[in-house]
Amino acid sequence: MVQKSISIKQYNTFGINVYADLFAKFSSIDELHELLEFNQRSTFNDQRKTLILGGGSNILFTKNFEGLVLKNEIKGIKVIKEDEHHIYVQAGAGENWHQFVLYCIKNNWAGVENLSLIPGNIGASPMQNIGAYGVEIKDVFYSLEAYHIRDKKIVNFTLNDCEFGYRDSVFKKKFNNEFVITDVTFRLNRIPNFNISYGAIGQELEKMGAKDLSLQAVSQAVINIRSSKLPDPAVIGNAGSFFKNAEIQNSKFKSLKETFPGIVGYDLPNGNVKIAAGWLIEQCGWKGYRKGNAGCHVKQALVLVNYGHAKGSEIYDLSEEIIQSVKEKFGVGLEREVNII
Repeated sequence: MVQKSISIKQYNTFGINVYADLFAKFSSIDELHELLEFNQRSTFNDQRKTLILGGGSNILFTKNFEGLVLKNEIKGIKVIKEDEHHIYVQAGAGENWHQFVLYCIKNNWAGVENLSLIPGNIGASPMQNIGAYGVEIKDVFYSLEAYHIRDKKIVNFTLNDCEFGYRDSVFKKKFNNEFVITDVTFRLNRIPNFNISYGAIGQELEKMGAKDLSLQAVSQAVINIRSSKLPDPAVIGNAGSFFKNAEIQNSKFKSLKETFPGIVGYDLPNGNVKIAAGWLIEQCGWKGYRKGNAGCHVKQALVLVNYGHAKGSEIYDLSEEIIQSVKEKFGVGLEREVNII
């Protein structure tokens, strides 16, 4: 059912109170097709803009949406094939990501345990190439199906087709707003290959008294770490990490290291260095900053928050100030990870 002039505050984790001209949910490809046809018929040659919404966890609305917002609620999880080493699991784009991770752990399917407690739905995971603690979607991705809005047909995408990059994929730029991801298939491992070297996972496992490595233990360690640093969107509006970690040349990193000995960086395979954006922001004095209802979280400088009734434009303006100050102090340009509408 298509609703008119609906607040979508409850459908974005920032809790920004903006309105959509039209709003509807779909739980199948047929329903999606019908809603897109309706939108086209109702506007004749002047088709309204369409926004596909998943968990609303990586988006900042700065204004009302003049068009049709469609919430993806395609569900279902099933094993489509198996071999000696892998289980291939297909999940509907409307499934909650964290619940999917827990489902995999319960079934002893390895590969996504480091991605526990990441907000959002399955459909956004390849779009953003979500990642945490040394693991990204591209490491477990097998294929996906997506509905082409113009051609009205399902297209299959392989790993290479998606052109995964750091928090990036073909769906963010090249095919932006051209496809609706309907399901994703992951290639998970029968035998775990534990990755606990990144961040404080090893220390947290010790603190937990975990004697044996297990999927459950690694997942719980990640949940504990994330919960201690990141605010719950149900309590304080946020979209997780607002900025990407910055990639710079090794020579620039060495130069910065001379001036700022405490700077945090990780070597990349291409010879560049990834700098912890949270450290840069914190050094500029933003951690814990608050202006009205918009602010920078007290425990994690990467996270911008809505303390109550902040407008999306206030959050955006704060992000602009942060980007400018990091550029001035370090000569490093930060990019937003969150999509701005």
